[in-house]
Amino acid sequence: MELKQQAVAGTAESSDIMVTIDPVGGDAVEISLDSSVEKAFGDRIREVIAETLKNLGVTGVKVTAVDKGALDCTVQARTIAAVYRAAGTAGEFDWKEIDAWNA
Repeated sequence: MELKQQAVAGTAESSDIMVTIDPVGGDAVEISLDSSVEKAFGDRIREVIAETLKNLGVTGVKVTAVDKGALDCTVQARTIAAVYRAAGTAGEFDWKEIDAWNA
């Protein structure tokens, strides 16, 4: 998926995560995380973000995430929303493909 612009999804409220996607080109994926539960769940949050980006076929991005204790499903949903917004295709989700990840 080709990203065209910076995009944000989520909030900095309790039990949520704000994910900002910046297309930077190339093949690298950089994830910067600021989390209130960093010590306990930081690695898992990064893993969910990276896995979601991989499933969407996204590379060449910098992800900045501000987490306030979000569950994995919320991290995944916010990442998906930010990617689709960055691609300019918000509202055109491939639900069958996304659902297949959870099989």
